[in-house]
Amino acid sequence: MRTRNHRLSFLRILAAIAVVGGLSVAAFALVRGVVTGVARAEGPGPWYAPYVDATLTPTYPFESKTSNPSNDVVLGFVVAGRDGNCVPTWGTYYDLDGAGRVLDLDRRIDRLRNRGGDVMISFGGAANDELALHCTETRLRSAYESVVRRYRATTLDFDIEGAAFADADANARRAAAVKALQRSAAARHRRLAVWLTLPVSPTGLSSEGVATIDAMLRARVSLAGVNLLTMDFGSSRAAGVDIVAATDQALLAASRQLDGAYRRAGLLLGPGALWHRLGMTPMIGQNDTPTDRVTVADAQRLLTLARKRHLGRVSIWSLNRDTQCGAQLDSGIVSNLCSGVRQAPLAFTSVFSRLPGRATTVHEEAAPVPLRTQPPDDPAHSPYPIWSDTKVYTAGAKVTWHHNVYQAKWWSRANVPDAPVVHEWDTPWRFLGPVLPGDHPVVAPKLRPGTYPRWRRTTVYVKGDQVEWRGVGYEAKWWNHGEPPDTAGTDEYNSPWEALPPPAASR
Repeated sequence: MRTRNHRLSFLRILAAIAVVGGLSVAAFALVRGVVTGVARAEGPGPWYAPYVDATLTPTYPFESKTSNPSNDVVLGFVVAGRDGNCVPTWGTYYDLDGAGRVLDLDRRIDRLRNRGGDVMISFGGAANDELALHCTETRLRSAYESVVRRYRATTLDFDIEGAAFADADANARRAAAVKALQRSAAARHRRLAVWLTLPVSPTGLSSEGVATIDAMLRARVSLAGVNLLTMDFGSSRAAGVDIVAATDQALLAASRQLDGAYRRAGLLLGPGALWHRLGMTPMIGQNDTPTDRVTVADAQRLLTLARKRHLGRVSIWSLNRDTQCGAQLDSGIVSNLCSGVRQAPLAFTSVFSRLPGRATTVHEEAAPVPLRTQPPDDPAHSPYPIWSDTKVYTAGAKVTWHHNVYQAKWWSRANVPDAPVVHEWDTPWRFLGPVLPGDHPVVAPKLRPGTYPRWRRTTVYVKGDQVEWRGVGYEAKWWNHGEPPDTAGTDEYNSPWEALPPPAASR
């Protein structure tokens, strides 16, 4: 989300920008549960915690029940120093001691806790540099640890945007440091929950977003979940699809991507546990893109969606904005301090506060389990060639993959045959069935030498020409040059060759 830590201006009206933004039977059953969102919920149910921009002027009194009727808040943003120093600061304006003095931040957090609330600490955001961009792994761990200890945090949020989003080295450093934090907490018989917050479009996370998740899981970080910034869709939202429907599309797409990330890490989550590791954060009111707006009525529908999908988390950007703009301001503005739509004060928080869970309560989630390892496909006992991510397949080609047989429906390359999909038409592969006991490659009987001329790469062939290739006879179906006849075995429809039956004399 956009961090708006502007200390010197009461209002910032932002320029609008457009954001262009098979399987075994058991595996099929899992995928159906993942993508339809009707699986049994796990955990205590969705919880709500609004973001609060801690350094925005005027300072928002999140500790007050009147100004914040929700129990919990996500307090942002802790970032690197103004000159890129590896020092944790609040919005580059205050180091931790300075925030304690000028903002009375420690005191206000204690007041919130005394009335039954708590804070999640959020690192990053779009406006400044996340610490991993400027710290070595050792110093990064120390910086994170100083924040955790200072605020006695049990839940951390990493809002990864901007320059940090595509920095693979920073992702790796962050993941290693966070894993070390969780290991340290476990040694003290405590748990540290970690959320990733990432931009999303209706088609899902970008490749950078997926890579950020992969880095965490490779480091064996225990993720509480992935929070999606369901805002500023811009032109990535199709015509006729409203903001709530686009949010649901984003959730569905991201659920498949999160499932894939866990599988790549060798882990498997049940459908309910997978959905409980997803959250959404809409930008209430007028978004930065002129076509995107979330009304209070939309918030009611988003609440229903969160319950339907059994999400783990709902936040908003931001509590600072959860009020109607003054009469002197036109509807549709983008302000740090008001929503730009008609609403009663705290109307959005009133809607989402109906969610029952608590943000900073560390629950015993259903843990991912290791995927069962299968022996690799054996070419000697497979009826068709083993699928390869470097080969182009066209309609009709048959392959073996994970002990199953698939047939290509159309041209594809690097599309894994057993990748989870929502609909059958989302994959270029048709599942034919398992490899059977006793299966082996179908090998044509060898020809007697000289039965046909040998195929040569430099020769031009026309329809009807017959050749021998590796002991098998082939006949050209049309003009071709330099295309080996063995393509007929995997692509019978598009290969210029078809295999000939062995001549009777050679049997």
